[in-house]
Amino acid sequence: MQVAVRSLFVAASLAFAATASFAAELPFSQAALDKAVADGKPVVVDFAASWCPTCKQQKPIVQGLLKDPKRKTLTVFVADFDKEEALKKRMNVTMQSTLIALKAGKEVARSTGQTDKAALGALLDKAL
Repeated sequence: MQVAVRSLFVAASLAFAATASFAAELPFSQAALDKAVADGKPVVVDFAASWCPTCKQQKPIVQGLLKDPKRKTLTVFVADFDKEEALKKRMNVTMQSTLIALKAGKEVARSTGQTDKAALGALLDKAL
């Protein structure tokens, strides 16, 4: 039994180490966004809605792009389009499936409705 527990612990540790080298995709919170910006981290805010077909197309593409080691410092905050009214107003967002890249807290790129992998990758890279 001890060997099985130890093996499970080693496997879990390796899995954590592997994911630690990837960029983060997190649910939006104003405090987390403020901290990331204050720390000078590259950030993308993704305005998504559960009912949006374009958002559903974007999600696996963005998640795949975040696995590229060159994007390991990037944080993507996923903001609920239907709930984050203040954030939408502050960032001048009128449509779901909008991604906004921030570098040093300033907007450097924006796209709405984009599902092309290369274009989404370019947008993410502008935050770096």
